[in-house]
Amino acid sequence: MPSSALDHPPLGRRGFLRAAGGMGAAVLLAGGLAAPAAEAAAPRTIAFSGRTWTVKGYKSRVGPGPNYFSSSPNNVWVDSSGALHLKITKSAGKWYCAEVICNEAPGYGTYRFSLDSAVGGWDPSVVLGLFTWSDALAYHNQEIDIEFARWGSAANLNAQYVVQPYDTVGNMVRFNEPAATRTLHSFTWRAGSVAFSSLDRDTGGLISGWTYSGGDVPVFAGANPRMNLWLFQGRAPASGKAVEVVISGFEHVPLV
Repeated sequence: MPSSALDHPPLGRRGFLRAAGGMGAAVLLAGGLAAPAAEAAAPRTIAFSGRTWTVKGYKSRVGPGPNYFSSSPNNVWVDSSGALHLKITKSAGKWYCAEVICNEAPGYGTYRFSLDSAVGGWDPSVVLGLFTWSDALAYHNQEIDIEFARWGSAANLNAQYVVQPYDTVGNMVRFNEPAATRTLHSFTWRAGSVAFSSLDRDTGGLISGWTYSGGDVPVFAGANPRMNLWLFQGRAPASGKAVEVVISGFEHVPLV
């Protein structure tokens, strides 16, 4: 396991604030520089799990990573069964990552992400993020994350739950995601707590769980559910091959 928070910055924001492609927000990079221009004036959208999602696309490197993000159907698409595919690809010498941003901000409740890909054994540079994020600058560090990554080292555990800021003691729990292909990952977000859970969908077995009730539970400020597949510190996969993840469903269940 890494010896310091610098070894595993969730969502790679050291040096960069997230650039939320296509959402119309004025996001600044560290140092006060304006975020790079998006790929198109009218961002691409997709329909997935009964909701509309904006596909992030930037011509220059942006966070997390930093990386190039493509809105191309080569990187983000929904197949005939309704499953979402996120893919990291190489084109003209550059690696392109993928992110989708829900156009709705459903608020408190349970967020469920169904995976149809084994994400526990891939390249140490690859990161899959399932999370909420608000473009409101006052709340940019108030984030809930489920992440699958080894943060550059094959010796690290491959998954974690995070309530930002990640470098506050007690705000992050690491665990090991097994080789199971069909898994369900969720968090229930309330005003005073966030309860995480990961299940094997085929066996019903519990992979991991954790409840956070510390002082950094985010307040609701228009946070959108998001999913991204990207490269830690912008490093190319050691295999030199494209990486793909299949997400068969997303669900938000409001609090009763």
